[in-house]
Amino acid sequence: MNFETILYTVDGPIATITLNRPEELNTIVPPMPDELEAAMHQATRDPSVKVVILRGAGRSFCGGYDFGQGFHHWDEHMSTDGRWDPGKDFAFATTPALSPHQKFMSIWRSSKPVIAQVHGWCVGGGSDNALCADLVIASEDARIGTPYSRMWGSYLSGMWIYRLGLTRAKEYALTGRPLSGREAADVGLINEAVPFAELEARVLTVARQLVSIPLSQLSAMKLIVNQAYENMGLASTQTLGPILDGLMRNTPDAAAFIELAEKGGVREAIRQRDGVFGDYSQAPRDQQPNPDNIIKP
Repeated sequence: MNFETILYTVDGPIATITLNRPEELNTIVPPMPDELEAAMHQATRDPSVKVVILRGAGRSFCGGYDFGQGFHHWDEHMSTDGRWDPGKDFAFATTPALSPHQKFMSIWRSSKPVIAQVHGWCVGGGSDNALCADLVIASEDARIGTPYSRMWGSYLSGMWIYRLGLTRAKEYALTGRPLSGREAADVGLINEAVPFAELEARVLTVARQLVSIPLSQLSAMKLIVNQAYENMGLASTQTLGPILDGLMRNTPDAAAFIELAEKGGVREAIRQRDGVFGDYSQAPRDQQPNPDNIIKP
């Protein structure tokens, strides 16, 4: 298949999906969700593939949803006559055939294990995407967070909730504070953090270990763990989250935020959102991902 926003390669039993909008930090725009789902289905159907690696090209895994133009690239699903249509929005956000986050859930639903290789920024919807994977291995200097907790959004996949206990889940839901890769591993949000120079090799080592196990065994173990979390209400959480996300994108505060982003630029909107916390792009350089850490597909 020919893809616009991702790359798909297969090397023996390992398939690699690379988010490929490096100049835009791999931010999510159409048709990325559809293409990622198509690639996951392709890997799932391919009998030679046993493990999938998900990563981002350039200096970040994924910078989340691109809102620089006020989300207008999704207007046909969310607006009528130029105005937000809540009926359209909730139907779009909760329908698996349409919903971007449900397409990312193809990672979770595949019978084959997926390893997310995270570096640089992994924020907003990008973090929801990564946390759908079965294993998440990050560079120590990566930054993983949900700035939409402060403005213009709500949890989509719910994976932040299910991967953390109540105490930590509340903390990050209310503050939106990012974690370094090292911190994320320490609190149990992800599996492991390593220096960037070791990241690709470590992910490949884990993938090769998994490949040594029969695929039916991998699929059975993934299924039983997934089903336990489905029984905890994952599907209902993923129904409510996108509905709240639509509401939070259309409050008076959210409208003012997007107006500022359109008129004053995204950087100014982000500065006002994150300045009091001193994190994300407002953090000191040593508390941001190293921009020299680049993945070359």
